[in-house]
Amino acid sequence: MTFLDELNWRGLIKDVTDLEGLTERLKTPITCYCGFDPTADSLHVGHLQQILLLKRYQSAGHHPIILIGGATGMIGDPRMTSERKLLTIEDVRYNAECIREQLAHFLSFEGENKAIMVNNYDWLSKMNVIDYLRDYGKCLNISYMLAKDAVASRLETGISYTEFSYMLLQSIDFLHLYKNYNCQLQIGGSDQWGNLTCGCELIRKVESESCPRVFGVTSPLITKSDGSKFGKSEGQNVWLDPEQTSAYEFYQFFFNIADNDIVNMLKRLSMKSVEEIEALAVKVETEPHLRAAQRALAEELTELVHGKEGLKSALNITQALFDGNIKDLTGKEIKDAFKDADKTEIEENILLIDALIASKAASSKREAREFISNGSISINGERCTALEKVLTRGDTLDGQTIVVRKGKKSYFIFKV
Repeated sequence: MTFLDELNWRGLIKDVTDLEGLTERLKTPITCYCGFDPTADSLHVGHLQQILLLKRYQSAGHHPIILIGGATGMIGDPRMTSERKLLTIEDVRYNAECIREQLAHFLSFEGENKAIMVNNYDWLSKMNVIDYLRDYGKCLNISYMLAKDAVASRLETGISYTEFSYMLLQSIDFLHLYKNYNCQLQIGGSDQWGNLTCGCELIRKVESESCPRVFGVTSPLITKSDGSKFGKSEGQNVWLDPEQTSAYEFYQFFFNIADNDIVNMLKRLSMKSVEEIEALAVKVETEPHLRAAQRALAEELTELVHGKEGLKSALNITQALFDGNIKDLTGKEIKDAFKDADKTEIEENILLIDALIASKAASSKREAREFISNGSISINGERCTALEKVLTRGDTLDGQTIVVRKGKKSYFIFKV
């Protein structure tokens, strides 16, 4: 199985500008790039497929370039719906630096085929408007640009010249990387197809005498089996920044992927071999209750994004919640584990019965007594059956926090 064959098996190829030519070209190392615009101060799991594609190319002996869109991020890639809100240069610079630090964890920046990272602000900001129009604007026909989906979809609702120019600016990026780094391949999601083909076209027009062969490859955007967008948990992005999404939340996101989706996600996001993924696919069919495939993907990606310590913490929290051994967790792990749990402020020396009512864990004193009497209530992992139990500061884990579990899965946080 060739490198391209494996990418196709993994579902990572949608459109290719010249499949036959690229197949031949990949027989020797090629320099490829993927761009990431700093529209936020963190990337999210929706970006993982492209990040890991660069990693796959590097593992196969090719030379990856990470392009941070310090300039294009100030313009905004046209959305299908409406104009993007323009960011300040200060915001873009801050976001670009944050993303630069994140991406540095995924690729090797040493060795013969080391990765490099560039920022298009370094060359686009130095271009004056006359050079932009004469040297590049003359190379692309308006009708050619209007035919691109990202632009065509906005013609009725309106698109500013600012966003219309994004396609040409990204094409200049490809040309710059071709000239300065001999970069002959751009990769991106399927929504970037118009930008990729436009970049190839600009290089052919500008470098007509040398007739270079450059390529663009897109991969399908990841969606769940029900057609919904991948990358959100409870409507919120799952970020790669540990300050925005903890290792435990990150781990749980992948651990809870549905059986119908997990094999597809393994193919696209795991660096495991074809044979390893096929073996896990069998377990999904024969032993779905063990969630071996979900666990394998969650562990692999959590370690990649959050490091060994992050994975260890995620597993500690997961095991503690399963066993009920809350006291085994550190203060930070308690905070991460119960970030979204209901929190109730209580006075010291309150009856447990009254605290359960205050938190709505019980609807009445009678119901609260029943929960306690039948052993459904645990305090910090220890079962409590004493109806007269009073919560004091001595019950806290950190001088303030008490974790109460009702049944097997319902947790309530009390702040004394």
